Amino acid sequence: MIFATLRGYRAAWISGDLIAGVLLAAIAIPEQLATARLAGMPAQTGLYAFAVGTLAFAIAGSNRFLSVGGDSTITPIFAGGIAAFVAAGSPAYPGLVSLAALLIGATLGVAGLLRVGWIADLLSIPVTTGFLAGIGVHIVVGQLPAVFGIAPPPGSLLREFASLVLALPHANPFACAVGGGVLLVTVIGERISPRIPGALIGLVAAGAAAALFDLHARGLALLGALPATLPRLGFPPLTMHDVGRLVPLVLTVALVCLLQTSVVLRSYPSNPDAPGDPSRDYAAVGIGSIAAGLLGSFAVDASPPRTAIAAASGARTQLAGIVAVAAIVLIVAFGAALAAYLPLAALGGVLIFIGSRLFRIGDIGRIARFGGSEIWLVVASLLLVVLLPIETGILLAIALSLVRLVQIVARPPSGEFVRVPGTTIWWPPDRTAPGERVPGVVVFAPAAPIMFTNAQFLVTALRRLVAAAPQPVRIVVLECSGVIDVDYSGATSLKREIARLRAQGIRVAIARLSDDRARAAALRTGLTASIGAGAIFDSVQEALAALNG
Repeated sequence: MIFATLRGYRAAWISGDLIAGVLLAAIAIPEQLATARLAGMPAQTGLYAFAVGTLAFAIAGSNRFLSVGGDSTITPIFAGGIAAFVAAGSPAYPGLVSLAALLIGATLGVAGLLRVGWIADLLSIPVTTGFLAGIGVHIVVGQLPAVFGIAPPPGSLLREFASLVLALPHANPFACAVGGGVLLVTVIGERISPRIPGALIGLVAAGAAAALFDLHARGLALLGALPATLPRLGFPPLTMHDVGRLVPLVLTVALVCLLQTSVVLRSYPSNPDAPGDPSRDYAAVGIGSIAAGLLGSFAVDASPPRTAIAAASGARTQLAGIVAVAAIVLIVAFGAALAAYLPLAALGGVLIFIGSRLFRIGDIGRIARFGGSEIWLVVASLLLVVLLPIETGILLAIALSLVRLVQIVARPPSGEFVRVPGTTIWWPPDRTAPGERVPGVVVFAPAAPIMFTNAQFLVTALRRLVAAAPQPVRIVVLECSGVIDVDYSGATSLKREIARLRAQGIRVAIARLSDDRARAAALRTGLTASIGAGAIFDSVQEALAALNG
């Protein structure tokens, strides 16, 4: 069904959608102009991206609040990746950006159809916090030349920053004043209320100052008038060579889009009591990127801050986004020429504000306090993105998250269970309550799926536990409440170990294999037959009673 969020629309909702739509437009205009500059594309393409992304989601999406458009999280990734092939500003650059938008949109569409958005869940919060902070550093450093009014130095991020420091004595004071002023107004506006369009107020003031005091004659670079004509629909130049070299970049950006969209959907669900399947919304964001590419613009993504504004401003449906698009069309139609007075330093100030928000100090502090060693994942991810080309750094940061996942699965927290005194409960030993052991009995709990990644580790841990027992072991009980699956490799290793223990005269049983999938896997892989149906029990105490009898 199209326009799903408008189904059952009520007249009482109109005022909330209208107010939210006007606020979205006021926030989106400066943000999208700045994002287009970040992408190395003409300013109007940012407005195109917002318009088609918003309309595509209003038509095909299901979430009532989600705002789609050009986004500062993914823009530095694809802009940096494409700049590695073709310099920004060259004739071939816009075509590659639009081609990337088509491919990213197609990837998101396929992800939505196949319902594989769960892939984004493989990225841990510390890793995503780190690489988002790294992207923020890229944005801030990349916009300092515009704010200082100096030519952007070439080279890596660190070389660029070093060159900027050396060039500070030659900074244009008018550019510094304009960029710093817009940044200050934006920060103050958000501190008072996120619904105050501080960036728009700052841009209007900067444009007025540039016109009144002829700041262009004082060395201040201006944006130039926006074309009042409609964009043309068409495919960007496409070759298999271009597609092939864009594939890694496209997959990286698509994964970040899935991650950010899933986070926004969870934060602002249409119905908190019954969160729906996000697959449709992934596909809708993909359709927005495809539409943007066909209009010569760049890839779009879900926007956390704009979505928050829509929800807080009383939006009830995606009509708020449609109202925002209509407002932007009217503003461009009657005020496109005014952009000729807009200083680039002002857009730089907006982008520095956007980039600074990606550096989530609160999240980093909470990870440092409660995440143990995971703070080093934040640091490592940040450094990878800052020190390496941005797309390479993000790929390696994602790999860090997957390595962490594999490490947890390959080296799960498994060990001995002991009996809580005076009960029939078996529990991990605690320093304050060490529990009691039954002579000749070892209760081993593999607290993970038994798979090829950890089978040998678990078998080794069990052998060590048996060897370290103070009395000769007569009974081994595998407490499997934490086992949710068993694969062929894991079952094979476990069957061999069971046979080895039995050859030593040790009786073996399984207790609390309660997960349906794990029980089915144990039956399918022959583990149940190997240990015997009579050696599988509902509790450790039941197993001990049967084996001791």
